Amino acid sequence: MIPTGLDKADFYNFVSERIDNFHNRRLEKLKKLTLSDVLLRKNPYLFKAKNMEVAADLIEGIMQAFLSSSEEMMFGEFLEELAVYVAEKVKGGWKSSSEGLDLEFDFDNMRYCVSIKSGSSWGNSSQHKRLKTNFEHARKVLLQTSSVKAVQPVLGICYGRAKKVYKHNYLFLVGQEFWQFISGDADLYLDIIEPIGFKAKEKNDLYLHERAKLSNRLISEYTTGFCDPMGAIDWQKLVSYNSGP
Repeated sequence: MIPTGLDKADFYNFVSERIDNFHNRRLEKLKKLTLSDVLLRKNPYLFKAKNMEVAADLIEGIMQAFLSSSEEMMFGEFLEELAVYVAEKVKGGWKSSSEGLDLEFDFDNMRYCVSIKSGSSWGNSSQHKRLKTNFEHARKVLLQTSSVKAVQPVLGICYGRAKKVYKHNYLFLVGQEFWQFISGDADLYLDIIEPIGFKAKEKNDLYLHERAKLSNRLISEYTTGFCDPMGAIDWQKLVSYNSGP
């Protein structure tokens, strides 16, 4: 059930528009992909270690790794945008002006400042330290405002499972607990699924059609450029192209 303050039609329209944008960006990324993109950005040593000697398998493996990471990033941006939208509608939240933070709202005499990440595997140790610094800075600045009496930093993760805990100086919320925190609805994380699936088959059928064309083209280009006259992969040439001067 969509929580009070979040109009069901508006919510579905928001998700449908943004998910349509995701599919369009995903398709454009696919159409612009070149053999150089595929060969320069992935580890050729790994594919040799996996004994990938069939050109089609090699190209498919590299292509899949490249496109998957790109899709994760784009879909993560969608989830983060959705979370801000929900908090704005239900909690009266707004886009934070603090560095590295995404959202602020007031509730029960507390100012919550929130950093939103799609999944729990985000960032390296330096980025985690930077987030802690950003939270500390935001708390210091906000407490100088007469209308703010208390500040609680929050790291919200859109999917996954973990216990609600306080880490360093912030509250750590994951999956269902995060969506409930910004909406007041324990089931919102389930309700999101329905509008996300709007036209999913139609969009994915088109994507798979274009992906097959791209795969055929890249395999042809790769076989011409990186296989010897007998059809074997020229690993020396491939590694030189990827990592040579």
